[in-house]
Amino acid sequence: MNVVQTALPGVVILEPKVFGDERGFFFESFNPRTFAAATGLSPTFVQDNHSRSAKNVLRGLHYQIKQPQGKLVRVAVGEVFDVAVDLRRNSPTFGKWVGTVLSAENKRLLWIPEGFAHGFLVLSESADFLYKTTTYYEPAHERCIVWNDPEIGIRWPLTGAAILAAKDLAGKRLQDAEVFG
Repeated sequence: MNVVQTALPGVVILEPKVFGDERGFFFESFNPRTFAAATGLSPTFVQDNHSRSAKNVLRGLHYQIKQPQGKLVRVAVGEVFDVAVDLRRNSPTFGKWVGTVLSAENKRLLWIPEGFAHGFLVLSESADFLYKTTTYYEPAHERCIVWNDPEIGIRWPLTGAAILAAKDLAGKRLQDAEVFG
């Protein structure tokens, strides 16, 4: 597995070894020994999630404040622009973001540690998005930063109007949000 460091320490892109031929392909999307060897981390995942979204659906920027989640994300069908935002107040990269394209074609995974908000925009006609979390989803602890906060300045590659859930439309600005430490 190849590890690509991003501009946010701790957020890494993982490129698995893919074995393919005329029949198709095979790759391990997660193996704890391989993950630990590549990253030095040994998270315990407690929940696997799968979402399907249409083109221009934008989900995020989500995080859990009192029960933070590490997330290992990937795309099984389609393509998304995936984003992590550093919400650790004492971090030198607080409020900064990184984004990368995850797709069924490139088979990349993104590791987003605790202390970061996460969101994605669907670039293809639809996308199946899969992710593992290190803690359970707890609605009482869920928070959302508005996707277009000018203080963060994410450059979403939109090709039309973003399609958002009500909770994402109601997200707070970074300056008004609960953040970590």
